Amino acid sequence: MSDRGRGRPFAARHGRLLPGEGPLSHVPPVVAFAVVAALFAAAVILGGVIGTVLLGLLALGVAVLLATTWPRLSTPERAGRVLVLVVLVAVAIGTALR
Repeated sequence: MSDRGRGRPFAARHGRLLPGEGPLSHVPPVVAFAVVAALFAAAVILGGVIGTVLLGLLALGVAVLLATTWPRLSTPERAGRVLVLVVLVAVAIGTALR
């Protein structure tokens, strides 16, 4: 078993995450959270095809973010993000079936 990264902060283990220059780089985190929460709530409330499509879009976004940050994440961070993706897909399937 390796001690890699034990006791050292994330930045020391993996290097700092570089600030993005993409479309989300200028969006305040609170606004991004509010939009995602509102989209999730609307999808669950609406249900059916529309809700499933909205949840599918959220899952796609989470998957893309996970894939792009994967090399810089530690194993527990990866597990947590994969768990979020799995739960989101499960909610989408449940929404599609009701």
